[in-house]
Amino acid sequence: MTNQSAISIGLSAAIVSVENGQPCALVVTHVDGEDSLPFGPFDPGSQRTLEQGLRKWVEEQTHFDLGYTEQLYTFGDHGRHLPAIAVGNDTRLVSVGYLALTRQGVEDGTGAARDTRWRGWYHYFPWEDWRQARPGMIDAVILPRLKLFAKAAPDAKTADQRRDRIRLCFGTDGVSWDDEKVLERYELLYEAGLIQEFARDNGNAAEEDLGAGMMFDHRRILATAIARLRGKMKYRPVVFELMAPSFTLLELQRTVEALLGFRLHKQNFRRLVAEQGLVEGTGKFAASVRGRPAELFRFRREVLRERPAPGLRLGARR
Repeated sequence: MTNQSAISIGLSAAIVSVENGQPCALVVTHVDGEDSLPFGPFDPGSQRTLEQGLRKWVEEQTHFDLGYTEQLYTFGDHGRHLPAIAVGNDTRLVSVGYLALTRQGVEDGTGAARDTRWRGWYHYFPWEDWRQARPGMIDAVILPRLKLFAKAAPDAKTADQRRDRIRLCFGTDGVSWDDEKVLERYELLYEAGLIQEFARDNGNAAEEDLGAGMMFDHRRILATAIARLRGKMKYRPVVFELMAPSFTLLELQRTVEALLGFRLHKQNFRRLVAEQGLVEGTGKFAASVRGRPAELFRFRREVLRERPAPGLRLGARR
């Protein structure tokens, strides 16, 4: 009879909010100073559904009540939690990741327990933030190291595959930067040994240390969440889950830019929002200490009934 390993199911949440133009994730800071996403085991005896188990764990760890959630992916790579936690030698740990959006708690800490805090997600993925300019680390560190990674391939076919991945992930040789390839970029950097999780998992030193690491495979889960959100906001109005009930068009634009990681042309953005019928004026204006007061808008929920895919149809990043 074949021996079968036991399976333990874990639940992880990438809880995202935007405050003052910065996209943030709620993280748990552990005694060793390392961050993780809120996570815990699923108990099939007391929890009716996976999402119910997730909400229970998040509330216990962070004192935070989740709003919008969606399941991301099931992460089940062998050894994904070793040696960080003690489990039976025959136990396979599988984690179900979730994305959650909220507009509360970033600035004043509402809902956060003592050992949790909001951290900007570019703290973990600095190469993803193009809002000011193309990140210098891409040309100074990442691309030279990745070229060495391709050159060190064991054969010509693998070298070609690695060069293709570099072009597609980092937009070289005339290929456009794709803001949705967050996970693909992270996994390429991992395989090339350029981030600290690689050193931790393989017992040696990383060639570079790009961005802050996270416990277990939680930076990979967060990368999956960022990619999902960047893609989904283009065909569903999920960005409004992160907005106050009323907002200015500039606040909306800055939130979209924060999530996508690049700047948008002001007039083009406003024309796009108007053409899509996503917002309507409230007849009120934001207080202003100088200049002309900006009109306040709100999300038109009727758009959900009017079109099957009412998102922000933004073009590709060049």
